[in-house]
Amino acid sequence: MKAINQYFVLNNGVKIPKIGLGTWQVKDGDEAYHSVLMALENGYRHIDTAEGYQNEASVGRAIRDSKIKREEIFVTSKLESHIKTYEGAIEAFSKTLEALGFDYLDLFLIHAPWPWSEMGKDCKEGNVLAYKAMEDLYKQKKIRAIGISNFNKEDIDNILTHCEITPQVNQIAYFIGMDQKETIEHCRKHNITVEAYSPLGIGYLLTNETIIEMAKKYNVSPAQICIRFCLEKDTAPLPKSTHLDRIIMNKEVDFTIKPEDMAVLDTIKGDPRRWD
Repeated sequence: MKAINQYFVLNNGVKIPKIGLGTWQVKDGDEAYHSVLMALENGYRHIDTAEGYQNEASVGRAIRDSKIKREEIFVTSKLESHIKTYEGAIEAFSKTLEALGFDYLDLFLIHAPWPWSEMGKDCKEGNVLAYKAMEDLYKQKKIRAIGISNFNKEDIDNILTHCEITPQVNQIAYFIGMDQKETIEHCRKHNITVEAYSPLGIGYLLTNETIIEMAKKYNVSPAQICIRFCLEKDTAPLPKSTHLDRIIMNKEVDFTIKPEDMAVLDTIKGDPRRWD
C-alpha cells in the first residue's frame, strides 16, 4: 500500500493518515484554497490547519469544493496558544467550526503549552482548563480525537495527572537533526501518536550535503528523504507546499531507508541558527 494511503491508529481507535498537508504560513485566500484542493486531488486525505494560521476558511472551502465525502478527509485544527480557559476554548472551537464550515472536527489540539509571545511561561493550570473543555467536546462527539502540540514531558504529565482522557496526538517540530528523543519516548510510553511538523526543517535540510548525497543514492529528492525519515521513525509528517509538483513529490515516498543510512541521518545535528 502506498504511504499516502497508510494510517496510524490512535489510542481511541480512530485512524489518521500517516502523511498530511501542512498549511502553516500558507496565506488565506487563493494560496491556501488551491494548495489544499491540489493535495486532495492528488490523494491526500489529511489536512492540518490552525486558528492561528488564519486560513481555516479557505481550507474548509477547498475541502467542501473537492466533492470528496467529508468523512474521508481527516482535518486537524488547533486552539490558539494564548487561550488557557475552559470558556475560551469552547468559544474558539465554535469559531473554528464556523470558519471551516463543518459540524465536527477530526482532531483538535492545544497549539502550545504557552502563548507564542511568552514561550516557556508556566500555564499548567490553563492547559488543564482548556483540555477539559476539549474533553467535553470530545464526549459530545464534536471532535473525533483531541491532543496537544509542542508539549514536552512535563507538559504532557500535567495533562495526564489532571485530566481524564490521554491525548491521542502530540504534534511537535520533528525532522532530521531535531530528534526530541525524550518527548517522543514519553509519547510512546503513553500511546500518544507523534505528528512531525516542519519535516523539511523549514527547508534548510534540502541543502544539507549528506541528505543530498543520500537522495542521489535512493534516486529521490532531498525532501522525499526527509519525509521518509519521519515515517521510518513512526511519526506522521506534515509537509507543506503550495506547488503542485512538490505536493505530488512529497507523497511519493514508497521506499525504505536502510538501517545503516538511517544511522547516518541520525548523526546530523540541527541548525543552531534556527533551533535551540
